[in-house]
Amino acid sequence: MSEVLDQNEVDALLAAVDSGEMEGDGAGAGAGQVFSRNRRPGQEDVEVRAYDFKRPERVSKDQMRALHNLHEGFSRNFSVALSGFLRTIMEVKVSSIEQMTFSEFTHSLPNPTCFNLLTCEPLEGNMCLEISPLIIYPVVDRLLGGSNADLFIPQRPLTAIELRLVSKIIDRAKRALAEAWENVMPVNFELDDTESNPVLVQIVPPNEVVVLVGFELKMGGRAGTMNLCIPYNVIEPVMEKLSSQTWAAYKRNRGDTALRQRVARRLDAARLPVTGVLADTTIKLRDLMNLQVGDVVLTDKPASAPLTLTVGDRRKFIGNLGQFKGNRAFKVRRPINPKDRV
Repeated sequence: MSEVLDQNEVDALLAAVDSGEMEGDGAGAGAGQVFSRNRRPGQEDVEVRAYDFKRPERVSKDQMRALHNLHEGFSRNFSVALSGFLRTIMEVKVSSIEQMTFSEFTHSLPNPTCFNLLTCEPLEGNMCLEISPLIIYPVVDRLLGGSNADLFIPQRPLTAIELRLVSKIIDRAKRALAEAWENVMPVNFELDDTESNPVLVQIVPPNEVVVLVGFELKMGGRAGTMNLCIPYNVIEPVMEKLSSQTWAAYKRNRGDTALRQRVARRLDAARLPVTGVLADTTIKLRDLMNLQVGDVVLTDKPASAPLTLTVGDRRKFIGNLGQFKGNRAFKVRRPINPKDRV
């Protein structure tokens, strides 16, 4: 307070405010725009929205877009896994993503339903994966050899046999989720429990904010929904990694590596023909037609010269022919070089 107004300056300021010549330094105008119920002239186009303190928006729009992109990858992987498992085309796609309270989520679900609790180590807490009976019963009928033509959707909880079959679906969902979340951090998903009445499950307080990712599942003429409920306190430690820029960086850096590893695992089981080439020569067609048992075909290759091992149609190794435990064998000496003339 190095400069203090004297009484004359204070009186002049109060007189200017009372006469309307000065309305303050802008705080009053901002207060009128934001907090006043009576809009002033010229403020008709100002948008005023109600804020519900029971439902705070704790996840930003960038983070919601990152979660949407992440679970689009999950839907593609899950669709491929289900199509191969069910031997029919299964379409899975993200239909919506929004924030709500946990109580609103549980009260919006039918009863009974297929409500699965998933642990997600190293993250603390549980995620919820709910699959609608409208699609889960056709999937079970498909696994049991049915045609889904005149299938009746019963209003009852799943039986023990049906739960065992549904666990096969959940296993593939866990693997697809782990592959999708691997771009953010390695997460190990495990099935903790299965319930039919979602209201009885209280993994977080009723007013806790959750992110609800909705999926649409289609199999032939049947369709249903699947919901993944992610409580905010579960993913709060990794929220900084879910912005659009960091997500794009993670996707560029790790997506190609994961794809190469997945392709390499599939190629490991591929079979290739391996051939040991003794020698090459040419003969006349007349001599070939007159070949008999005991005839000798002469070549220019010495008997002590190394042989070539081909993999597929390409020459790959140089070695020698021999015998091992009563079987013909080829001992690899070294890889073949482009300059080798064998």
